[in-house]
Amino acid sequence: MQKTVILEKLRSASRYILAFVRWGLLAALTGLVGGGVGTLFHKAVEYATGVRLAHSWILYLLPLGGLLIVGLYHLLGTPEGFGTNQILDAIRGESKVPLALAPLIFLSTVITHLCGGSAGREGAALQLGGSIGSQLGGLFHLDEKDRHILIMCGMSAVFAALFGTPLTATFFAMEVISIGVIYYAGLVPCIISSLTAYGVSLLFGAEPVRFSLTQVPDPSILTILQVIALSALCAALSILFCLSMHKTGHLLQKWIPNGFLRAFLGGCAILLLTLLVGTTAYNGAGMDSIAAAISGSARPEAFALKILFTAVTIGAGFKGGEIVPTFFIGSTFGCVAGSLLGLDPGFGAAVGLIALFCGVVNSPIASMLLSIELFGAQGLLLFTIACGVSFMLSGYYGLYSSQKIVYSKLRAEYINIHAK
Repeated sequence: MQKTVILEKLRSASRYILAFVRWGLLAALTGLVGGGVGTLFHKAVEYATGVRLAHSWILYLLPLGGLLIVGLYHLLGTPEGFGTNQILDAIRGESKVPLALAPLIFLSTVITHLCGGSAGREGAALQLGGSIGSQLGGLFHLDEKDRHILIMCGMSAVFAALFGTPLTATFFAMEVISIGVIYYAGLVPCIISSLTAYGVSLLFGAEPVRFSLTQVPDPSILTILQVIALSALCAALSILFCLSMHKTGHLLQKWIPNGFLRAFLGGCAILLLTLLVGTTAYNGAGMDSIAAAISGSARPEAFALKILFTAVTIGAGFKGGEIVPTFFIGSTFGCVAGSLLGLDPGFGAAVGLIALFCGVVNSPIASMLLSIELFGAQGLLLFTIACGVSFMLSGYYGLYSSQKIVYSKLRAEYINIHAK
């Protein structure tokens, strides 16, 4: 009898060990592939941005860049609207990831940055990673549930390679799909994948995103109240940003059904807006403006103009992502609003960046980890407060309409609704 019990325990232990080894190997392979692709993508976007900044006339090619992007999607038979929302659906088993998505999102995002569209990189990261994970899952004949985990590993890998934030990448992939439910089965695979990809990116010289804060205040009652006030404003701003992104896209599709014409006219609109404001600060990702805000300098209107530029760019059909624009909007708004509330402008910019990120993606744990990886752990308590306030007050709005809010933000109640 005792021998039978021991054998059963050994069999049980062996299942866990074999699963750990299996997922370790699959995740490491996904991290190697995702890290390589993510690093190449990182350098391609940086190179494209450098070329555009060195040759300002390239901005006038933006309408033609839009035509090229739409043409590529038509040529490879992939729907123009296929994006991050469909990756989230694929993890839940509600859609399939086409093989052509990876090269399409890679090329189209580089074209967007080369020509001066206002977009980020993480949308491409999630789609690239999701496509890599899905194809590797098919290559190894994984069942549907295991393939979902490998898609999350791919998302973690490319996100970590692009931003140099492996912990944020791990929890973002696990948390962003269904709010209120974290897919802990993906914890070990995602962290192995993201750390592997992060290592690959460092090996090939991709610089991680890091910022230095000149001042981090002590968590006094006054400072906490100031952070709460700023985070509440960022929650309201997150709703405005999400609505702007969704409504602009829907209206442009309604008014200009033809994808080629929509992209061309959208490129013309961004070009005209750039000429009107007299600066190219709102074209591309805008990392210089983010760094300036965290150093304590931002124009009061910068956040509003970035919302406008990004909404038109993405709504017209250009590719990229909304997270780096979120960093831009949150940091510039936080710099200005934080100083009005009595906070150090640079610290206000950092709080604004984290709070707005949390508000638009509804991922508080990933947001807390992001604050550590970007700014260090010194202000963690204040950043945690900012995440909590923004998460609660941003309601059920989100950048990704396929994101599901499984449990209420206000009470222990199952609601299972899509983000607005």
